[in-house]
Amino acid sequence: GGVVISADELGHLALEADGEACAPVVREFGSGILDEGGRIDRRKLAAEVFGDPDRLELLNSLVHPVVIRREEELIAQAAARDPNGIVVMEAAILIETGGWRRFDRLILAVCPMEAQVERAMHRDGITREQALMRIARQMPLEEKRKYAHYVVDTSGAREETDRQTLAVFQSLRSIRKV
Repeated sequence: GGVVISADELGHLALEADGEACAPVVREFGSGILDEGGRIDRRKLAAEVFGDPDRLELLNSLVHPVVIRREEELIAQAAARDPNGIVVMEAAILIETGGWRRFDRLILAVCPMEAQVERAMHRDGITREQALMRIARQMPLEEKRKYAHYVVDTSGAREETDRQTLAVFQSLRSIRKV
């Protein structure tokens, strides 16, 4: 019943050939990050930034403003369609970037470290070492818990995750903006 916006997906779109962040990223990181077709190869780009905090910060400074503008557009569109609707922003580093302040509630999905690593490897086609490096760049889950209004443990059966998610959704629907 809610609108889900994926910050990661918006980031990918921003890096497409016609994306707003593409030219600035290529200008800063060079043609070595391009594939044979002249498009940004996200694996090459990741190799450039995940071992270097300054390079990662530079990339984020080019991509995040584009993503945030698009998020705000999509949120405004959803609000225009249904002023009482719920928009869920899916974002891995929402707390680290301070973006959490833009939202009324924060839902944190958690699972053990090994599950995080396995899921990242499967989802992104990366090595264990690359997954660990990416996770290390994020705030530890226990620290993130301090910001969360809701915590959904995704380490159990899918049905249990669905039950927790439904409970959060029902709680959010019961909240009335004043």
